[in-house]
Amino acid sequence: MSQVATRGAARQKRHDRIRLTLAGTAARPRLAVFRSLNHIYAQVIDDASGRTLAAASSTESELRRTGKKKTEEAAVVGRLLAERAKSAGVASVVFDRAGFRYHGRIKSLADAAREAGLQF
Repeated sequence: MSQVATRGAARQKRHDRIRLTLAGTAARPRLAVFRSLNHIYAQVIDDASGRTLAAASSTESELRRTGKKKTEEAAVVGRLLAERAKSAGVASVVFDRAGFRYHGRIKSLADAAREAGLQF
């Protein structure tokens, strides 16, 4: 039985395993989420053409230094991403949690994107 050296390596292994079956198409692009220690990043990606259709992150100038909790910032990022995706003509996406647990900031971003009109 092999063990993975770090939690990051274990997450990357889970992500690779998920990506074997999960892919974004032109009809339903992939909403990919990455969570670092302090920030959260999200992109809507069409894997068939290899293009990013919309993106949002907590590092953007209008979202920095708001004094909000990280889960609240993730919700703002989710709403902003949904607005940008809808303006790019995307209504439905496939959610890619990238090996992270569907919990906390990931869940907050997903719920906010759903409330803003994205379907997944």
